[in-house]
Amino acid sequence: MQAHVSIILPVHNAEPWLDECLRSVSQQDFEGTMELSVFNDASKDKSGAIIEKWRVKLEDTGVHVIIGGHNSPSPRGVGYSKNQAVAQSSGSYLCFLDSVFTSNGPTVIMPTWFCSRAWFSHVGPFDEGGRGVPEDLLFFYEHLRKGGGVIRVDQSLLLYRYHPQAATHSVLEATIWTHRVRFLEEQALPRWAAFTIWNAGKQGRRLYRSLTAANRHKVVAFCDVDEKKIRKGFYCHEDSQERPKPRIPILHFRAARPPFIICVKLDLTGGAFEDNLRSLHLQEGQDFLHFS
Repeated sequence: MQAHVSIILPVHNAEPWLDECLRSVSQQDFEGTMELSVFNDASKDKSGAIIEKWRVKLEDTGVHVIIGGHNSPSPRGVGYSKNQAVAQSSGSYLCFLDSVFTSNGPTVIMPTWFCSRAWFSHVGPFDEGGRGVPEDLLFFYEHLRKGGGVIRVDQSLLLYRYHPQAATHSVLEATIWTHRVRFLEEQALPRWAAFTIWNAGKQGRRLYRSLTAANRHKVVAFCDVDEKKIRKGFYCHEDSQERPKPRIPILHFRAARPPFIICVKLDLTGGAFEDNLRSLHLQEGQDFLHFS
């Protein structure tokens, strides 16, 4: 019988965390039918034995377990393992688990955590580039390109454990930054003829330098609240091949004009920056975008 939900679990050398992960599957209170689809990506520890132990326990509770994998000398990566686990599963919906997740359902329902099989087929599969590739981020961006969104659930329903061997640590910050800038340029900046970067500091200047030449020409100013930066009056892009080198004005935020790309970390509990932003009565998406 086809399951309502397939739990998709890629595994690679997950022995220290796998028992807790699989225990969380057994503790779900979902009343429909579930199956667990595990793909063991060339684990060299005792992950395989732990999976087999839990197969018996889970099937005794009515959760069908499908196990796949390979014993190659090297793992193929998280994206490949997820795709294989999806291919061998049958559920109408896919819940992506990780051996370092303890899952009781998603907090923000994103397609990289939960989606229908039909939507996965429309958007996916995951990038299989392997170590160092942010497959979740790339899948999420493709989801947005095809009109998808996210749904917020105001409950703490998912725990993520960071550990030194986690695949996420193989993805360089510079790689994430590059993908984010390219997506910003693809999806947001074409509709703006000009814009202001809110932050004349390190992050704002980094964003400016990361833009294509065409989008750098759209930057009419930086804005800030730091009097020292404002008194300087401009930012000079020293690495530019243009002559004369571009000098971008630095203004007080009240003298600057939207739309803004905001390169300041937001404190959702409130703070001076958030007060300044609210005082301008800006509408997110139309008057500003947050990038930090």
